Amino acid sequence: MEAADHFYNPTTAPNQLWQTDFTYFKIKHWGWYYLSTVLDDYSRYILAWELCPGMQAVDVERTVQAALRASSLKAGQRPRILSDNDSAYVSRYLKEYLKGEGIDHVRSTPFHPMTQGKIER
Repeated sequence: MEAADHFYNPTTAPNQLWQTDFTYFKIKHWGWYYLSTVLDDYSRYILAWELCPGMQAVDVERTVQAALRASSLKAGQRPRILSDNDSAYVSRYLKEYLKGEGIDHVRSTPFHPMTQGKIER
């Protein structure tokens, strides 16, 4: 691994940056299901997850809300959120929700899976 493959500003404490992503899998005789997850970048602790029938922005919203409830954040503290560029994460609905919560949203560079390596594992 080269030095350029590391984050320029790595996290130094919990709740500075959360990663979120969907994992999808097919259950025999049931069909496709999607696991929405929020992970703390520093501790790699799964703050919240939800099994969803689709990959919608409202599914991400529910998972982020659960993560906010589960976190030890004080009033006014908000993490940044890192995601890929799936349609749920680039939607106007999610953008407005995160803005209303005071959460900055960072999206990974397309075709660069190392950016979200922790949650992809």
